[in-house]
Amino acid sequence: MGQHEFDASHHYPFVESGRKPPEIERTEGCELITPDGRRILDAAGGAIAVNIGHGRREVAEAYAEAAARTSYVVPPFATPARVQLVATLKQRWLPEGLTRIAFASGGSEGMDSAIRLARQHHVSAGRPERWRVIGRDLSYHGTTLSTLSIGGHLSRREGFEPLLLDEVADLPHAPAHYCLRCPLGKSYPDCGVACADAVESLFRELGPDTIAGFVVEPIVGSNAGALVPPDEYLPRIAEICRKYGVLLIADEVMTGFGRTGRNFGVDHWDITPDILVSGKGLTGGYAPIVAICAREEVLEPMAKAGDGMMFFTYGAHSASCAAALAVLDILEREKLVERAARMGTYLDKALDRLRTHPNVGDVRGRGLLWGIELVRDRESLEPFSKESGLVDKVIMAGLGEGVFFYPGGNEPARHVVCLGPPFIVEEAQIDTMVDALGRAVDSAVARVEGQSAAG
Repeated sequence: MGQHEFDASHHYPFVESGRKPPEIERTEGCELITPDGRRILDAAGGAIAVNIGHGRREVAEAYAEAAARTSYVVPPFATPARVQLVATLKQRWLPEGLTRIAFASGGSEGMDSAIRLARQHHVSAGRPERWRVIGRDLSYHGTTLSTLSIGGHLSRREGFEPLLLDEVADLPHAPAHYCLRCPLGKSYPDCGVACADAVESLFRELGPDTIAGFVVEPIVGSNAGALVPPDEYLPRIAEICRKYGVLLIADEVMTGFGRTGRNFGVDHWDITPDILVSGKGLTGGYAPIVAICAREEVLEPMAKAGDGMMFFTYGAHSASCAAALAVLDILEREKLVERAARMGTYLDKALDRLRTHPNVGDVRGRGLLWGIELVRDRESLEPFSKESGLVDKVIMAGLGEGVFFYPGGNEPARHVVCLGPPFIVEEAQIDTMVDALGRAVDSAVARVEGQSAAG
């Protein structure tokens, strides 16, 4: 076989699926471009990460310049890009009160660090009995063993249960879980207070003096499909955590840096958590980095005790910090957070075309993060079976339409398609996305129904 005949893309997948992965040669604006020049509209912003758009040369140049100057420096040492990024985040981006910042390479590392930080805070303060970190049913916080333990993504936890932190994983998550319809206020207008009160009941049941932290996605990401809580929920949760001395940890890996039309998801409710983790939008997909941000009070006991927290090898990588600074500058200079809010309003209105679709059970979101929940019957909300592979079929059909959507879903929101385009998206592109999604859903449902009939 000649070298030109060898198709390396078939050998790229780590686990063989029998299906050749899509090949992307370059990216530009809101588009992914294949080797043969075909353009695919990126309605997902990659993995809900791209905000300033693809192909911004100034970010690549900032990365290259920093990499040439400081190729690798251990994370505890200061470099110009690291120092400047910390200052920029504190002065212009973070909720007031979040003044201590560390960096890791990605969301899983960041949330793993937040869990360890919550535990270390209490140990350093002389409270070693506080060890529990509690999550919620509809949640996803990463794929390390600790983040899988507190997360509620059933399919990603499946098979790993013997390795998970049983003391955490076996906690009765259900009282802290808000059901699928509650955040919309359609069926349970009082669910915000009721579900928060259930969290307090859980604290009391377990013993508040055993609880180190409570983890929440202010707006649940692709796991449940842009699930927005009732307005009363997060303020009440913050109040309960303060009452019992429990650290409130906000997972904003997906929602931070403008994705929901505000700097951070917590800003919609004027809440400052004790620890906030955010990463995808920090470099807009150009470089791997996540920020772990905390109040001074969280770090004070550690400083007094002479305790620290172990870093990851590539945490605070200088070139990634430089890329982040360039992305933040673009976001501010071009007022892209405000644009995300404005274009989110347009997307919300455009999605009206799908709200009456017979297989759309719900449409929900904020800013440029939206989830479309697919069901067999919109009146009864009967879902398609797990085995149907409906969302994968929608994604493939969307690619056939020239649009990439992001897959999501978890029980009980079993089949969800997410939209999270770059903030530079145009109205005409939004219309293309929505229309293509409607056709992709029709195609996927027809395939599922055809397989059911044949079976």
